[in-house]
Amino acid sequence: MTAAAAASRATTTASAEPKKKAKLNPQTAWRETKVLLRQHRKRLLIGLGLMLISRAAGLVLPASTKYFIDVVLKDNDVSKLPLLALAVVAATLVQGSTGFAISQLLGVAAQRAITDMRRKVAAHILRLPVRRFDATQTGQLVARVMTDADGIRNLIGSGLVQLVGGGLTAIVAFGVLLWINWKLTALVLLVLIGWGATMAWAFKKLRPLFRQRGQLTAETQGRLQESFGGIRVVKSYVAERREEYAFTKRAHALLRNVTESMTGVSATTSLATVVVGVAGALVMYVGGKDIAAGTMTIGDLVMYITFVGLVAAPIVQIASISTQVTEAFAGLDRIREIMSIPTEDDEDAERLPVRSLTGNVSFEQVTFEYEAGVPVLKSIDFRAPAGSTTALVGSSGSGKSTILSLVMAFNRPQSGRILIDGQDLATLRLRDYRGHLGIVLQDNFLFDGTVADNIRFANPEATLADVERVAKIARVDEFVQQFPQGYKTIVGERGVKLSGGQRQRVAIARAILADPAILILDEATSSLDSESEAAIQEGLNALRQGRTTFVIAHRLSTITSADRILVIEKGAIAEQGTHAELIARHGRYSQLYQKQYGREADRFVNPGEELVPHAEPAKA
Repeated sequence: MTAAAAASRATTTASAEPKKKAKLNPQTAWRETKVLLRQHRKRLLIGLGLMLISRAAGLVLPASTKYFIDVVLKDNDVSKLPLLALAVVAATLVQGSTGFAISQLLGVAAQRAITDMRRKVAAHILRLPVRRFDATQTGQLVARVMTDADGIRNLIGSGLVQLVGGGLTAIVAFGVLLWINWKLTALVLLVLIGWGATMAWAFKKLRPLFRQRGQLTAETQGRLQESFGGIRVVKSYVAERREEYAFTKRAHALLRNVTESMTGVSATTSLATVVVGVAGALVMYVGGKDIAAGTMTIGDLVMYITFVGLVAAPIVQIASISTQVTEAFAGLDRIREIMSIPTEDDEDAERLPVRSLTGNVSFEQVTFEYEAGVPVLKSIDFRAPAGSTTALVGSSGSGKSTILSLVMAFNRPQSGRILIDGQDLATLRLRDYRGHLGIVLQDNFLFDGTVADNIRFANPEATLADVERVAKIARVDEFVQQFPQGYKTIVGERGVKLSGGQRQRVAIARAILADPAILILDEATSSLDSESEAAIQEGLNALRQGRTTFVIAHRLSTITSADRILVIEKGAIAEQGTHAELIARHGRYSQLYQKQYGREADRFVNPGEELVPHAEPAKA
């Protein structure tokens, strides 16, 4: 089990804890919204000003209907038509131009806000402790960055401004309605109040659905991403149908959520249509009677009907936009949750800086457990002097990789201390400390870039000459020379275009380029054939000089020159010493050695003696 795999066992701890359903908190979402509004207030204020101008221009046409009917048509005064038509055309031009300006101004503001939010959330997630990544699907974290952040377009874009503009238009139009016929307007108001109460109740029910949709979308996306990422394993075990079922199960849960939310949105929209219809019927009935009684003119009624439309249209728009804003609030809720998790940088704020590192590492009675009450390491106590090589051997699951995980500060001990140059690792800044580490794991991760970029990942400032130098040590040059594009060859996602051995060599070159004070080698040559391993071992031996090195290797012949070998069994140190000392002791190490090489181990007490196994060594 690799150090990365050992760290992933923290998932068990996280999953063992009872999941508490997060409560919706409109106040915190609104606080986040106010921060966004404050950041983009200039554009929003300009956009609101343009919206008010647009809405005011939009009142000209309906207001002119009364003048057109009661003056131009009734009095047959066509001389007023040119001026009236000019006013309507001018108002329409103003409305069109301001509408275009709003979409451009606020559209750009919304995209900038989305980009800033995505950058902020991504930066925060990247700095979370490793245990958080172990306990959460990658797809869910990606959804926090991409999907949830996208919802704020409805707050910073034209959505919120339209909501405000529509509300102001409705208020002005309602004032005109009161002026024309206050009795009729009072009846319409009663209908609108009933509708408003219903809408408030509906949004209270819809918001949890939108929030849950984001979670379901993240889970569905995460499962699909896992299936695609592990496609070779899926196909090897003919598990396509099982993965299809797992995805379908989550997709149907998402479908149910979408169906419920769509039903709610459709209901609110339909209710708005009914409100408009009822208001229209009231206007038709009461207005008709008032015209017959002589208290209203035909122009008054036409103008009234038009302004009722100006009240009703924003109401329908408010229903739609409010749903979008509600969804944006739900996204902000989820973003707030993950942004509230302390990062390693937050934890580093009160820790000591690490200017330089000699490399003295000491474990003092270190105990660690992934699950409470189930210790993985028990009172581990050893010292690795600067420049020395410490090898860890033992059965699978004995705790070797967990020790390396603690050295890399991916996990913290439950008790005991890890000292680095005499200082407790828990008091040192992780960013500074990890800058002195070099890591080569059994399953090394390569990025979808060039060979040179993946080697240079340890030191972005390195020149091509530096890359070629370390590549030669790691024997990367042997296969890169066969590629038409050399070091510019794209390795594919996770290095899929390279063989396992080639990926391992690139990872070794990357570690060499890092020039670390502490070097971690977890099965660093496991993917190499015997010839390549022997060649690269020379480079690794050179790399180890002057560096504190920790090695896990199942091929015991590769660690015979280690300064100290720790035999780990059931989370404790069963034996420790040099190769010769442990062979002479005829203990657990000697048993493992004999099992691998099928000969009397005590014949080979010379650490430098070359051994050639009879067969492919079995993993201890």
